[in-house]
Amino acid sequence: MTLDEALAKYPGAATFRFADGDPGLNAELLALVRSGLKTATCQALSVYESGGETAPAVGRRDIALGSDGAPALVIETVSLETRRFDEVDESFALAEGENDSLEGWRRDHEGWFRRTCGFSPDMLLVCERFRLVEDFG
Repeated sequence: MTLDEALAKYPGAATFRFADGDPGLNAELLALVRSGLKTATCQALSVYESGGETAPAVGRRDIALGSDGAPALVIETVSLETRRFDEVDESFALAEGENDSLEGWRRDHEGWFRRTCGFSPDMLLVCERFRLVEDFG
């Protein structure tokens, strides 16, 4: 399916790439969503406030792109919560599917935020839970 076809099928959908499009990590995260292990994601609130990305919205269906820009899958946001980094709990961390402990999630995400948008333990995150709607793979 082409991106134009996917956008026609899902009007109002935003497009995005997991991991800011880093090819290897994006592919890994898409695979985790496809397997059912990844049902959540988060981003710094400041990224949305600066206009760097389109903020998620409950009920909206969005198109995740592969690193080549082709539509990979469609997710639907089922819940959103704004939390401080240091208040993310184990349930949410494990739902991200990338780590097997809260400590591992904190370590990896702290490193990610330091590299991409800045980090502080009290930074606000938009914590999104989603469901897989369609897999174009």
